Amino acid sequence: MHHSRLSTIVIDCDVDDLDAATLFWSQALGKPVASADQDGDGRYAELRTAADEPIILLQKVEHASRVHLDIETDDLEAETARLEQLGAQRVALVRGRWWVMQAPSGHRFCVIQPQRETFGPHLNRWD
Repeated sequence: MHHSRLSTIVIDCDVDDLDAATLFWSQALGKPVASADQDGDGRYAELRTAADEPIILLQKVEHASRVHLDIETDDLEAETARLEQLGAQRVALVRGRWWVMQAPSGHRFCVIQPQRETFGPHLNRWD
């Protein structure tokens, strides 16, 4: 058995400077900036959300701007295999830590390790 849930709404931004996009989305969504430079490389910013809400992450990218979802799981292989059975395809394993997947609809999403200390109330259990 493994578990998974919606973890993160990722706003991919094809921009030179993530600060303006972070300010816009912070004001548009009414969420204060938790971290303007999450990893110290200028690629990730996070908006503050409640513990039972999905994380909202802005990511500086070099492809068209879009929004994608992250599904967190306590068993990366089991969850990607489950999603493949539903018709998704693995696209790339990134840094050995998460899978970029593609849904049958063509949408990209990621399967990632747990992002918060507790897995939370909105948890799916899969056999």
